[in-house]
Amino acid sequence: MMGVGKSSVGRTLHHRTGLALHDTDEIVTSKFGMSIPEIFAEHGEKKFRDAETEALRHMRTEGQTIIITGGGIVLCKENVEILKRLGVIVWLDGDEETLFRRASLKQNRPLLQTKNPRKSFSKILDARRPFYATIADIRVDTSVLTDEEVAVAILAKLKRMNPKPESRISATAS
Repeated sequence: MMGVGKSSVGRTLHHRTGLALHDTDEIVTSKFGMSIPEIFAEHGEKKFRDAETEALRHMRTEGQTIIITGGGIVLCKENVEILKRLGVIVWLDGDEETLFRRASLKQNRPLLQTKNPRKSFSKILDARRPFYATIADIRVDTSVLTDEEVAVAILAKLKRMNPKPESRISATAS
């Protein structure tokens, strides 16, 4: 969900581990040559979602990899199937007030450009939470943790899941 810290936690994990990092939002914005709000405005949400799926389809992951996704990526069944094949799905969660406050700090959230952003946020969160809960292998509440603390929690949970260091783990933050 927007506001959980997917990008910053993904970068923190990358710096801590040295693992390759892929960000579907960056892949999509690079393809279009414009920001996410511009993509939504010019091409619509469906085109953006289609481009997310295309980015996942063509993602090449060699060895352990960190994949940062947008929060809406779980809305497409194919995306969920691809993510599950790629590795462990990490759900970064948080309490609604904290997430809304964080998401509101950035003015580049197309889905919050409504008459009542708070109500829109609640509606999106309520719709997505069941998806996150169903597909996640790991859940970490980011409400009161720093990016570093979240990264440490993820790595500890991954280690408990798969203690063999040579095993392949792809962490996907949704």
